[in-house]
Amino acid sequence: MAFPFKNILVTGGSSGIGRAVAVEFARRGAERIFICGRDSARLEEAAEECRRAGAAASAAVADVADAARMRDWIAECGSAAPLNLVFANAGVACGEETDENVRKTFAVNVGGVVNTVLPALELFKKDAGGARRQIAMVSSIAGYGPLAACPSYSASKAAVKTWGLSLRPGCARSGIGVSVICPGFVRSRITDANTCPMPFFMEADRAARRICDGVLRNRALIAFPWPMRFGAWLLSALPHRIGLTLASSLPEKAKGARAGSSREGV
Repeated sequence: MAFPFKNILVTGGSSGIGRAVAVEFARRGAERIFICGRDSARLEEAAEECRRAGAAASAAVADVADAARMRDWIAECGSAAPLNLVFANAGVACGEETDENVRKTFAVNVGGVVNTVLPALELFKKDAGGARRQIAMVSSIAGYGPLAACPSYSASKAAVKTWGLSLRPGCARSGIGVSVICPGFVRSRITDANTCPMPFFMEADRAARRICDGVLRNRALIAFPWPMRFGAWLLSALPHRIGLTLASSLPEKAKGARAGSSREGV
């Protein structure tokens, strides 16, 4: 069977999950991969890794929080090659919940996903052909419930999870798949800044294989590892007072980044 995703676009593709997913899809048979991020040197390294894995790769410097830039870049990529998969991955985690950091977290984690998904859906809906079309949105296990250790990160990832799962039925009627990815602790520039315990820590290439498997199957929710998924689900299912008490006792997510933010794949 031919590989269904010939042309793939990945935001936050210069490091972490985004880079690993781009390379994994290149190995599996993608023909052309478009990646974006904010660091040109890391982007070119990632693009070259995709080329070595067998795909043509193009890299663009772009900030997902810039709606106009993202709209133009996605349109350019779609004109160069009809996109089959758009992978909204770029994200940020802040340590100290300052006004600036909280606003940046929502601007990137929610606004950046919106700025990626809306132009992609517009392109996909114009293309009524038989090629497969799919959106993948990266949320987090932290999006399952309110975490006092990282309020803005938890809330922003919850928004992505809910939006993606809510979009799925309507998009399916247009022949467009939507998958939401909720990983636990995966090696990235975000986790590199963490000093808190990170149970079931996973290397990015291993996580990418699980993500790609789930996306290829058009799974609605790709959440792993299962012990963390179960624990997060249980925390959210408990009575409000008990859940908040337990959540408040968890260690901080990124003590090492208290003065600012660490960004994934940018």
